[in-house]
Amino acid sequence: MTSVITGDIINSRRVVNQGIWLNPLKEALKHISKNNTKYEIFRGDSFQVEVQDIPSSFKKVIYLKACIKSIKGFDVRLAIGIGDKNYIGTNVSESNGEAFVYSGQAFKTLLSEKVNLKIMSKHVDFDRKMNLYFKLALIAMDNWTSNSAEVVRLSLENPKMIQAELAQLIGISQDAVSKRQKRAYLDEILELEELFRSKTSQL
Repeated sequence: MTSVITGDIINSRRVVNQGIWLNPLKEALKHISKNNTKYEIFRGDSFQVEVQDIPSSFKKVIYLKACIKSIKGFDVRLAIGIGDKNYIGTNVSESNGEAFVYSGQAFKTLLSEKVNLKIMSKHVDFDRKMNLYFKLALIAMDNWTSNSAEVVRLSLENPKMIQAELAQLIGISQDAVSKRQKRAYLDEILELEELFRSKTSQL
């Protein structure tokens, strides 16, 4: 079993300088997977990354969202597929199996369903519940400002740092970090991440 995240960048074609979002995306994918055969950017603004540690896949999604939302005016659509991996290719785009199929199928429904995150697996009841939780989480995540998203990104990159240390990184006050975390509903989203981790461990 494995998980596959498929995504694309919202508003990518509105800028001439594609490096504005492409370079942060590359860095985010490198952070998620040290193995460059496990991720790929294709068709300009689309990408796919395999996350073999299934319970951590939602945390990777949060991180990707935070990295892209840190760039003012940009967002990202993401779909998680969970399932078997039947064929191991030389890179992620050549591999195949349930996880890849489910991720692609879920991704194709995002525009029509007007959501920016969805999960699909063979566990229908699990998918139904998690997709409801995701819709609720997106009320906050889709409305992150670039400042809030930056704090989320740094909080995930430096989980052992206290607010004062994060404040020093950004060059703002500890109180400002606290307010940005609260506005991002970071505590609640991380509670959902723990629930996701628990539920997927039981699949």
